Amino acid sequence: MSAPFLPYGRQSIDEADIAAVVAVLQSDFLTQGPAIPRFEKSVTDWCGAKHGIAMSNGTATLHCAAKALGLGHGDYLWTSPITFVASANAGRYCGAKVDFVDVDPGTILMCPERLEQKLVQAEKDGTLPKVVVPVHFAGQSCDMPRIHALGQKYGFKIIEDAAHALGGEFEGVKIGNCRWSDAASHSFHPVKIITSGEGGMITTNDDELAWRIATLRTHGITRDAGRMVNESHGAWYYEQLELGFNYRMTDMQAALGASQMTKLEAFAARRREIADLYDRELAGLPLRPLARDPRGISGWHLYMIRLNLKEIRRTRREVFDSLRAQGIGVNVHYIPVHLQPDYQKLGFHAGQFPESESYYEEAITLPMFSGMTDADVRRVREALALATGT
Repeated sequence: MSAPFLPYGRQSIDEADIAAVVAVLQSDFLTQGPAIPRFEKSVTDWCGAKHGIAMSNGTATLHCAAKALGLGHGDYLWTSPITFVASANAGRYCGAKVDFVDVDPGTILMCPERLEQKLVQAEKDGTLPKVVVPVHFAGQSCDMPRIHALGQKYGFKIIEDAAHALGGEFEGVKIGNCRWSDAASHSFHPVKIITSGEGGMITTNDDELAWRIATLRTHGITRDAGRMVNESHGAWYYEQLELGFNYRMTDMQAALGASQMTKLEAFAARRREIADLYDRELAGLPLRPLARDPRGISGWHLYMIRLNLKEIRRTRREVFDSLRAQGIGVNVHYIPVHLQPDYQKLGFHAGQFPESESYYEEAITLPMFSGMTDADVRRVREALALATGT
């Protein structure tokens, strides 16, 4: 009998999670109820941030944060080429132009040196970004103190794309704390460190920014008399102050998310154990994991390897297909955004961001989720040895 398929990611749901959702289904509120602020508080308490605004998904959080920071037509948003397309699309949703900063070849995080070089040139060209979105790829934080310092010098706002990173730290500060940013975006998709099914959240320490994001979440509407243009006509009265969106999270999602937050520390700790075991088990194979920044602790959403293709003398596709054939659900994160056909229509092309492109040609995502066993890791190692011919 063959071994079961091992996916690259999987949620961990227990009876407490199920009971939390059932309790909401038996309550008076399925949406816009008390489960939402409870979930928001659980995340902000962990991160140490002042505000949390829960939304329908992580893309919605990026969009609302960018719009709330004033990003619009004629502005620029910069992010990393190695990310899910949402990090860049958020800028385009606001009518802004998008550009990219190449990655560090070891960590595959936005490279501060390349960012600074690009800022120097952009200042001369009059094309400085209004918003920069550093991506905490695979769970490891970018060098946020350095990026924050550049933001202070060149006048851009910062949204951390922390979709991979809840459960991690940098220089002793929890990711999502927003010490070095205006806001941080979190995702709770089922393959993430905790899940609410679908869902996202913005954390921020800025009172006005939090209010505006929360208003954009619900069509740009307020019931706060102190914020209204006209005098309130009664308890039914509301005003749409700007064009917003329907990006609300349901109470069922929030209840699941809050229940999952009680297990965040355990989930993250197990992911770190798995990552350490991978490092040991894969030593000696013709591949290398991403570099670790000793100043941080990763949330380990993903465990990435880069194949030494010259040594293997097989293509990445051949290794990938062999692993899949052996029941190992590998994936690739990510196709560089600037190589997507829709972005090439905007003038982007191969060769612009060589470190990102080099990484992509060699990358494979291995299974990583808190329910994995040590035996699962060793099974991946054996499959990799066969796939690479070692």
